[in-house]
Amino acid sequence: MPGECSQRDVRLRALRRWAGWQTPAVQALLLQALACLPVYLLSLFWFDLTRTQFSLGHAALAQGVLAGLMTAALRLARWWIAIQLLFPLALLVTLALQLPPFLFLAIFLFLLALYWSTFRTQVPFYPSGPAVWRAVLDFLPEGTPLRVIDIGSGLGGLALHLAKNRPQIHVTGIELAPLPWLASRIRARLLSSRVRFLRGDYEALDFAQFDLVFAYLSPVAMAGLWQKAQCEMRPGTLLLSYEFSIIGQVPDITVLPYPQGPVLYGWRQ
Repeated sequence: MPGECSQRDVRLRALRRWAGWQTPAVQALLLQALACLPVYLLSLFWFDLTRTQFSLGHAALAQGVLAGLMTAALRLARWWIAIQLLFPLALLVTLALQLPPFLFLAIFLFLLALYWSTFRTQVPFYPSGPAVWRAVLDFLPEGTPLRVIDIGSGLGGLALHLAKNRPQIHVTGIELAPLPWLASRIRARLLSSRVRFLRGDYEALDFAQFDLVFAYLSPVAMAGLWQKAQCEMRPGTLLLSYEFSIIGQVPDITVLPYPQGPVLYGWRQ
């Protein structure tokens, strides 16, 4: 029943948050590490087998192939296979360019601030767009002081648009990555908007506080989102998800913000 949540459900969601080793990114990294030993053993016998030197190029190619094969055997998404194949070669090319170390640090810090724990949540940065904002706005009648939250609010476009066009509603955005969160805070300050932007994981929030929950996440996150909504959202409230549906749950609402584009799905609790 909506609004009811067992302690077992809470523990399961907490376990999903902290079981980072189960994420594809961590698994891919471990497979790269596992491929090092066979490549090292191959290098020891390479000259005896071929009468040629075992170069760094050979090592990178062998490393990528072995990691790719193990990734395929583990049945990760196909694009992880391509990443595994190309990663050692890309690393070798990068080292050959002899770029200054501070450049790598700057790029790493920028990507870390932008994507933060995407490796764990498997929810990359997905901006929506004005047509989606207008579609969500249609679900908010004028003059009704509803409470709305955008989970994974990114740069804050949706939340700021809703607050501007429905002054009576209370809008909250929550974002895990520091850089988009900071950008949304600055935008709200410059626009003198009443939107409250939080930095954190939406799993820590209580959805019972909100009348409408909007999500633009990823297919991986949808099952957990539905479980949380069922546990916490009050009867009569609305869960909206742009582009990604929930397997096994027929939506009550389907809207096309863009002609022939992704669908905005809605489930009434």
